[in-house]
Amino acid sequence: MFQAGRRLNGTHLQLLASPAEHSVGRVGFVIGKKLLAGAVERNYLRRLLREAVRQHRPALDSFDIVLRLRTPCPPATQPSLLREASELLGTLTDASDR
Repeated sequence: MFQAGRRLNGTHLQLLASPAEHSVGRVGFVIGKKLLAGAVERNYLRRLLREAVRQHRPALDSFDIVLRLRTPCPPATQPSLLREASELLGTLTDASDR
């Protein structure tokens, strides 16, 4: 996935996608302790990202996806990460429609 996948970069997030190996695509989240130290904040961010994926889910079934936090972000900016994730997922689905 990390070597062969398609990469889309945002301000704080990176989306890696490759064609699904199974009939339904899978989604993973990478949020390191060095970037977001508290477990509560990491889990909250995972829930936000999971919601973004849920909103785009029917169009994403043909992909295996990893959403990775690239830069540290304070908890106040985490809701903006939901918008960024939605934009990246939208870009991926738009590109797959072509």
